[in-house]
Amino acid sequence: MTGFAFLPTLSNFDVERAAHLIQLGYGPSTSTTTPEDLKRIQHELFEIQKRPEAWGLVIPLLNHDDQNVQFFGAHTAQVKVARDWDAFPQEHAERLRDLLVQLTAHSIAIGRPNFILRKLFVALASLAIKLVPGRPSRWENWIISCVQAFSEKGGSAHRIHQFLVIVAEEVGGADLLGPAKLQVQQGLKDAIPMVVQAIAASVNQPRGVIPISQVQAALQTLQAWMNIFPADNLVPFIPTLIGLLDSSDDDDSLFLAASDALQEILSKSPLSDGAGTKTLTEPLLLWLDTLGSQIVSSTVQSNDVSETSHSLCKLLAALGDHSALYLAANISSTAPVSLGKTKGYLVQTFLRLFMAYTGLQGFYGEDEEESELTLSFWYLFQEALWSADYFEDEEDDTPPTSKDPAQVTMAKSVYIELVQILRKKVAFPPSPTGWNKDQIDKFNVYRRDVGDTLINAFYVLRDDMLSYYINELLKQLNGVEPNWQDVEATLHCVTSVQEAVDLEKAPQLARLFSQDILGRLPTTGHNRLRKTALSVIGTYSTWFTTYSKYSPPPSSSSVSGDSTSLLLNVLNYVVTALTDPALCLQAAVALRNLCDTNRKALAPHIVAFGQLHNGLEGIPDSEKSKVLQSIASVIQALPPQEMVSPVEAIVSPVVQKLVSALQTASSIPDEARAVVILQLEILAAISKGLTRTTESLYGDDDEDPAMQAEIEQIKTAREEPRMQRIRDDTFSSIRSIVNIWSVDAEISHTLSDLFKSITSLPSDITLISLPAGPLLELICVAAQKQLTATWLSLAAILIAQLNPPPLTYLSKPPPVGDAQAIVSNVLPVLLQCGLSALAVPGAMEANPDIVQEFFSCMDRVAQDFTKTFYIIPPGLLDALMQCAISSLALQERYSLVAAANFMSNLIHRSSLTSELNTHKMVLLSSHGRAITRAILQGFAGVAPRSVVPNLIEMLGALMNRSSGTDGGPATVAKWMQEILFSEDFVPSKAGPETKEKFIKAVVASRSLKKTREAAQQFALVARGLEGSSFGYASVIAM
Repeated sequence: MTGFAFLPTLSNFDVERAAHLIQLGYGPSTSTTTPEDLKRIQHELFEIQKRPEAWGLVIPLLNHDDQNVQFFGAHTAQVKVARDWDAFPQEHAERLRDLLVQLTAHSIAIGRPNFILRKLFVALASLAIKLVPGRPSRWENWIISCVQAFSEKGGSAHRIHQFLVIVAEEVGGADLLGPAKLQVQQGLKDAIPMVVQAIAASVNQPRGVIPISQVQAALQTLQAWMNIFPADNLVPFIPTLIGLLDSSDDDDSLFLAASDALQEILSKSPLSDGAGTKTLTEPLLLWLDTLGSQIVSSTVQSNDVSETSHSLCKLLAALGDHSALYLAANISSTAPVSLGKTKGYLVQTFLRLFMAYTGLQGFYGEDEEESELTLSFWYLFQEALWSADYFEDEEDDTPPTSKDPAQVTMAKSVYIELVQILRKKVAFPPSPTGWNKDQIDKFNVYRRDVGDTLINAFYVLRDDMLSYYINELLKQLNGVEPNWQDVEATLHCVTSVQEAVDLEKAPQLARLFSQDILGRLPTTGHNRLRKTALSVIGTYSTWFTTYSKYSPPPSSSSVSGDSTSLLLNVLNYVVTALTDPALCLQAAVALRNLCDTNRKALAPHIVAFGQLHNGLEGIPDSEKSKVLQSIASVIQALPPQEMVSPVEAIVSPVVQKLVSALQTASSIPDEARAVVILQLEILAAISKGLTRTTESLYGDDDEDPAMQAEIEQIKTAREEPRMQRIRDDTFSSIRSIVNIWSVDAEISHTLSDLFKSITSLPSDITLISLPAGPLLELICVAAQKQLTATWLSLAAILIAQLNPPPLTYLSKPPPVGDAQAIVSNVLPVLLQCGLSALAVPGAMEANPDIVQEFFSCMDRVAQDFTKTFYIIPPGLLDALMQCAISSLALQERYSLVAAANFMSNLIHRSSLTSELNTHKMVLLSSHGRAITRAILQGFAGVAPRSVVPNLIEMLGALMNRSSGTDGGPATVAKWMQEILFSEDFVPSKAGPETKEKFIKAVVASRSLKKTREAAQQFALVARGLEGSSFGYASVIAM
């Protein structure tokens, strides 16, 4: 063995101490070792392993009698190579290489167990990554030389295959770039002939000649090297692998190994993505037609999925994913393949076998697990049908001019069968199922996945699929005793395809919502069925609006009448379920969706909604807000002058309950608090319902004369005394709630939702909308008691409403005087609250949500009310800037980004007018250098790498928006020079040359793009990421 005197040494005491600790921590005595003892032992071992002399542990520990100690010796070799290589004397690198090879060969020869050999193999691979790159390379043909060394020591083929697997895993995924990566990859390529020969020697032998374990190891090598081999090296193995797919053997281990290898070839090799139709796809299709079909037939007959059958299902799924285009193009092809079998026949056989697994008997998760494996194929197959050249003809290179009718017919027949099978598969067993919660949840996930597959089927079948479901429902309901599980399954399928249905071309749904189907569903019991029916109604709520445009007159309708009668029929079904605790959630959601999307159609029936309001006490509290939002949506469709009384009818009781609860807050606080939360939720829901629906925030409707007239009518109706009183009482109640419960997290959250709902832009004003200014002042009151992210977020929203966007994109006028005065009053309060809270040591790190929302709020002010920052009491702006600058050192990304955006926008907005520009010059003269320093230290590693783009934006703002005495590019460059070369600049990998290059590039830049490139390169070098794929990927992501 190569001498090892070059290795650092440890004293015998240290070696024995390490061995003792290993035995104490990992040997049989661990049963008496406490977790604290184990932690201490592990820490001591780690400290020993960190020492430069720890190289001297490898040989003594490997020679120990205890296998746990031997493992730690091998582990130390791996760790020292991977982690401490830079500290190893490079003049001894080749001697260490030879020593590790010999130690590994010796360990193989004396039969050390796998877990030790694996560590030694990994150590060799790690060492190769260090030694192979370079000119000249310090380890040419390292894989071949290792294998030769192992063989000379009597290493078995099994052990060599294990080594080759480690090589592919460790070296193939090494984080290298440029020449180093090319050299290492070339080392793998140079070994390909030897690896191919080793695999072939193990698998290309008659059965029984080679031990099964060796064949399995060879197939694992094939899988590991699959991404390294070119396609030409893989193709010769395919017939051998298919030949190993013999289910007649009692031992199915070879079948499973060969199936796994073929799955890898289909999905992860150079032959993936549809390549190799002649060498891979068609041979597998021929095997499926003979032996594969026998396995499937046996599975279906016995209703038992063996391990072999399960593996075949996975192989079918892999083949389907790989060859979807081939299968789609040849589904009806008459081109021959072999022995009179056509492509169309083989494709149809594949689809038949695949469908057998999709429709396995029993319930998914309970009786079988395979049907779910097949679902993703049907998406790929549907996409392939759209893009395939139908009826492929290899003798004619002319593309087809039209779709082949036989192909289209065959594709539709396949998907019709799929739809029928999946409808059965999603049916629940009869109640009681006997399933626990996990089983039910798993089956529901499967049903959702089936729903995605049904959408793909719908794109092939279109109206035929919807008609099938409707007819199936009629057939099921016409039975003497309907199978309600089947009815529910069909309804679930109808719900699942909604997003693909063109609602303007779906008149079949009229039958669904008529008395023929919906009218015959049970209204008591059968909770799962009724929940699904309610889900169908809620999902298709917009259909009633579209159907009204083309529905026939009531007298000529052969189904059930016009859209209004259908809508009322559906509403009756929904309302009936509202009082059922098990169904009220689904019923309330369906009602809300129906009323929101069909406001105008339902407005004439407002009296019926008054009756619904009168029966509100019978509806569970948890759903009352949804019901009242539904009623409010219908009220919103009335003419403004007719809205006053209905609005008063639904809002006044809510406000009265708030007032009553506030009066009892001191005597029965818990009950009062619960009432307040419920009524605030209801009030927020009503506010949402009363807000008109628009296509977009800046829709053309806002400029429509009719809409402008309606807004004026709403403003007039707002002046009605009853509405004024409701708004006054509402605000008074909110103010009292803030005074009493503003520190209550749940009430704060509920108030937040209410504030967002009950305030609006001018174009969306309602009868009960409250102005933003007074609510903003209440937020200040709450923030002074306890600053939270909720209050800061609300403040930003309300500040934006004080300066609403224009109706056109041409310009945005400055804020009006009243709004400016409000912000001038609240900004100092918010600043004092925020700065006081964040000034506490550790507060910024402990409260990233507050930091983020605080600077987001300041950013909002900077964009809409820039001038306000320069008229607040002296010292506040300086304190804010100092806080923002310190925030650039935070490790929480969103906090840092918010602070950076605030400073960038403040600098930018302050440059737009001469008055503000004067203030900006003073600001930058005071804080420009500190901002620059924070940016540069962020580049060098103080800030997370993900925020480098935001820091670049700040640097660009400084360079482009600085002028004159406040900085300017020259002054910023001077700051950069001083900061980068100062002794107290954060330590980094960037040397003087890199820093000078960065400064020159930034100064010479005339665009943000050039500044970005220079800053990204500097950040990579400073962080030590230059030349790594990790660093390169981070730049691409930016």
